[in-house]
Amino acid sequence: MKINELKTKKIMLSGGGTGGSVTPLLVLAKKLRQKKENLDIVFVGTKNGPEKKMVLDYFVPGKAINFIAIPSGKLRRYLSWINFIDIFRVIAAFFVSWRVLSQEKPGLLICAGGFVSVPLAYASYIKRIPIVIHQQDVRPGLANRLMAKTAKLVTTTFSKSLADYGDKAQWLGNPAPEQVSEERVAVAKGKYKLTGDKPLLLITGGGTGSVDINNLVYKSLASLVLDFQVMHLTGAGKTPSLEIIKELSKYVDYHWQEIINPDDMFALIQGAAIVVSRCGLATLTELCVLKKAAILIPMPDSHQKDNAAVFQSKEAALVLEQDKLTDETFSKTIKELIADKYKMNQLENNISQVMKRNASEEMANLLLDKFINI
Repeated sequence: MKINELKTKKIMLSGGGTGGSVTPLLVLAKKLRQKKENLDIVFVGTKNGPEKKMVLDYFVPGKAINFIAIPSGKLRRYLSWINFIDIFRVIAAFFVSWRVLSQEKPGLLICAGGFVSVPLAYASYIKRIPIVIHQQDVRPGLANRLMAKTAKLVTTTFSKSLADYGDKAQWLGNPAPEQVSEERVAVAKGKYKLTGDKPLLLITGGGTGSVDINNLVYKSLASLVLDFQVMHLTGAGKTPSLEIIKELSKYVDYHWQEIINPDDMFALIQGAAIVVSRCGLATLTELCVLKKAAILIPMPDSHQKDNAAVFQSKEAALVLEQDKLTDETFSKTIKELIADKYKMNQLENNISQVMKRNASEEMANLLLDKFINI
């Protein structure tokens, strides 16, 4: 079947387990719906990951995106007895995926990583539903490498990834929202009680959060709130303990949430003076679009190290190694950066040049041309 033989009025998006694979799909969904208001969109993810809340909270014009949860296993590349159990979860997920596809009858599946999508992709392949894979990270993950075998098209964030996927790959960049108005930024700040004259410091460990980064923040707060309003996203399921909450309550310029919707997140990134973040590509892309001075703390021994290396090589962000960080060096680095206007400007200028622009527009146009007919 040629790439443009089948066109559809319904697309299925899939990703999750973490928030990183979800955000670009939602941005793409909004762009597609802006261009084709009658397009039906369904999102398939995990039951317990952050993606359900992200999808249901995300605004797209017209009909809301329907969310469907399916079982999710994971094949780990190390010895673990859980691998044995997860084999059965993956098999179960394949049959559930088959049922979901039979009920929903999408004409196109778009995945952006996450092992929840693998059984869905293989079921789609057998049903002859065209599959598009989006490769965000510099290093291809196991899920995307498995799904690429089924794909008609693989879109990539970085040109380097073209070599990983061969003739079916196309370099487009990573979908990201467009800059929002200052009024929208003010609304987001007001929603989370971020008022006053101090610059906003936004700290996030990603959709599922980071215990190590959270602990750094708690230990550094007494110093950080002297100079900043701190907005801290602890991650889904990582509510501070009652003892910590009691201690945090004395800092009027500190605010925390587990997770917030992608629109609010983007607005707060735009309103922040400095962003401290993990190195998931969704957040990195938004930092590039908004030209934000950033301090990156990649997850040790993961694909995030490769992502961070790209930004470090281009002097587009400060990169700190988690294993070597203390609360003293953490707060000192942040304070020294905000005081160094030359360094702030350098980071803001350099980060704006790391990624290809207009990915949302290009990807939406490509999909409309090849797969979607309304």
